[in-house]
Amino acid sequence: MLIDILAAVALLLFVIGVIADARRFANAVLLGIFLTLMAVAHGPDLLALHHALDDTWLTSPVLGGLAVLLVCCLLMGNGVRMVRKEGSRPANLLTLVAGLGLLSLLVLTVVAFLTEQRALVVAVVIAALLTCYFVFLFVCFAVYGYAYSRLAVPSGLDYIVVLGSGLTGGDRVPPLLAARLDRAHAVFEAQVARGGEPVLITSGGQGPDEAVPEAHAMADYLAARGVPAGNLLRETESATTAENLRNSKAVMDERGNGYRCAIVTNDFHAFRAAIIARSVGVDAQVLGSPTASYFRPSATMREFAAVVLHHRWVHLTVCLCLALACWLILL
Repeated sequence: MLIDILAAVALLLFVIGVIADARRFANAVLLGIFLTLMAVAHGPDLLALHHALDDTWLTSPVLGGLAVLLVCCLLMGNGVRMVRKEGSRPANLLTLVAGLGLLSLLVLTVVAFLTEQRALVVAVVIAALLTCYFVFLFVCFAVYGYAYSRLAVPSGLDYIVVLGSGLTGGDRVPPLLAARLDRAHAVFEAQVARGGEPVLITSGGQGPDEAVPEAHAMADYLAARGVPAGNLLRETESATTAENLRNSKAVMDERGNGYRCAIVTNDFHAFRAAIIARSVGVDAQVLGSPTASYFRPSATMREFAAVVLHHRWVHLTVCLCLALACWLILL
């Protein structure tokens, strides 16, 4: 009964938070708390399952270990595929590193269980607790972010801002960026069909390995697909998502107030872009474009890591408190 009440409170706070501003990370955490409490209250009876498995070689810890091992294999498999398709840049190694990290924790847990060394047991419990903390936050971020990127497109848009993501060969639009531009073009066409005439703002500066600013290549891509030159603006100074949004806001503000805009990026990037948009004062919904399934896990991890690092002192404090509490209880 108490769990149901807590779940109802979490759901109420989640609904209020989404209505107030859907771009808050707290919404993702509240949704995760609600779903976790509902699973505990109305999911399978784990205690009964444990007793039912007592007479078999399968036990709850063994099943848990097998589940973790399966996740490790999936993560490492995705990591190997990322390296083969995208290269061995650090950003492409996240799922591989995560899989190896979980596998190492699983091995240490088995060693601690077999040796019963108290110091090792305490270290493993603390590591497992911190892992659960970040896994919970990551699942919240991924689930809510996936749902957020698929919200309905607002009507009556004055501007559609497309965020840049790098060029290939110096001046060519790669598939990842083309997906953003195609989604922006589809939104533009839908707005025009309803009588609107939004302006597309392509936002992206020129990197050291690029022959032209990203904004120019993006605008040329859209122009080749029928977007009139009068409906295209180019913001060519940005190097980061925050700069994309801040500089695009300045472009829109110069042309007048009271406008409605939407931002287009890839689906894995939509929620973090929305969080940044909120922080820099851009009142806009972020729309997500499709991404290859093999690319999404690593990219989502990268986005989550960026959010965690941005609030690193909060998470560091929580981790220290969890570790200290665990150490005091077990020693």
